Amino acid sequence: MKDIVDLNCDMGEDFGHWKLSDAPDEEIMAIISSANIASGFHAGDPNSMDRVVRLAKTYGVGVGVHPGYRDLQGFGRRYIKSNNEELINDIIYQVGALREFARRHGVQLQHVKPHGALYMEAAANEELSKCLVDMLASTSSTTILYCMSASKTYEVAQAVGHPVVREFYADRDYDQSGSIVFRRKVVRPKPEELAQKCLRACKEGVVTTIDGQDIEIEFESICFHSDTPGAVEIGAAIREALVSEGITIAPAATVLGH
Repeated sequence: MKDIVDLNCDMGEDFGHWKLSDAPDEEIMAIISSANIASGFHAGDPNSMDRVVRLAKTYGVGVGVHPGYRDLQGFGRRYIKSNNEELINDIIYQVGALREFARRHGVQLQHVKPHGALYMEAAANEELSKCLVDMLASTSSTTILYCMSASKTYEVAQAVGHPVVREFYADRDYDQSGSIVFRRKVVRPKPEELAQKCLRACKEGVVTTIDGQDIEIEFESICFHSDTPGAVEIGAAIREALVSEGITIAPAATVLGH
């Protein structure tokens, strides 16, 4: 039974006049404890980064950067063949941009969470994960790395002692390996069902897979997505379910130090 957990959401996925989600940023920010802020490659621009960092500071939410493939058209959900050095340099570029907005508003960069296809590629690619962790060790040794428990990223970070947080996905399904199942279009889920899924994971440490089997799952943070239909209702239902059971919701840095 967990007594404390982080609740994170992908934020700032706008670009100019285009906005992916209809969920008001302020309403989501009031629910979560950590924000993964798009940093310009899959979504986001300087104005959205500045705005979301300011909101995070106002609500006391941990600030994280959400770097992705250079893929605005595909929203970073398409695999792009590239070498590790190019990918790491792209990540450094995005981390640096978001870090400066955080510095501008007097807050620390709490974490790095790769986005979409880049997140899944790192999860399966040990060499890319090693390059990512090595880069963070040299530039951001205290910055937390978010990943799945069933991933090479977690194995690599653990092996060298880099701070790492494992995620549980409220609005994604799982397969038998413990990996999330990617779907390009997500139908509107029932908030209470997702809340009970998260509560069961916190209390029993298990999740039901797409083929109906229960598997063990380990995590320190729960993620839901701002572009999932009904995101505000989903986040609110999760928060209410956890808090009602005495589970504290706090930023990842607090959870790791608990």
